[in-house]
Amino acid sequence: MAANNRSPTLVLYVRHGRTPTTGARLPGRAPGLHLSDEGRSQAEAVAAHVAEVADHLPGRGVAAVYSSPMERTRETAAPIARAVGRRVRTASGLIECEFGAWTGRRLKDLIKLKAWSTVQRQPSAFRFPKGESFAEMQARITGQVADLVARHPGETIVCVSHADPIKAALAQALGTPLDLFQRLVVGPCSVSAVLHGPERPTVLTVNSTGRLVGLGPS
Repeated sequence: MAANNRSPTLVLYVRHGRTPTTGARLPGRAPGLHLSDEGRSQAEAVAAHVAEVADHLPGRGVAAVYSSPMERTRETAAPIARAVGRRVRTASGLIECEFGAWTGRRLKDLIKLKAWSTVQRQPSAFRFPKGESFAEMQARITGQVADLVARHPGETIVCVSHADPIKAALAQALGTPLDLFQRLVVGPCSVSAVLHGPERPTVLTVNSTGRLVGLGPS
């Protein structure tokens, strides 16, 4: 069998910036949620951080900026795309988890439910009422990213998504069981970087909100 000589692809996962409901409600896929003033400032800041290191990344620049279809992710992706001279492309597999009947509910009410313990301790066994399971969410985003990586060998891409999908993708890259993915923290407008090589992915950074260092070839 021939060896796989595909050049590694760097994926920069960016969570969207803060919105008026961040930390208070579970917005899910409900339409019409936009970045707050703070979120827009965060998006501009992460755009500057990405642009600062772009020329030192695989491919000597950012080849593409992909976003979940939601308004808050597209608004986060826009300044990043401008900063690196690209346009925002929509990738449906980066969308937020489908929370079903829990969409829009207050977190302080959800944490009182018996099911909340399963969400935190055994998410692999949980499906949101009338919604998606965590396992389906993980398969969806990792499948989408695999397609994008195959499309951009030897290049760097940005994927703007949501906290839980990014954490699920990072868990798979780390070889961590889905039931432990809640141990990861992915804050608003943080960057997490995974280098997808021919043998295995390598996680370079998680939840970075400052200047990006150590992402270029070593």
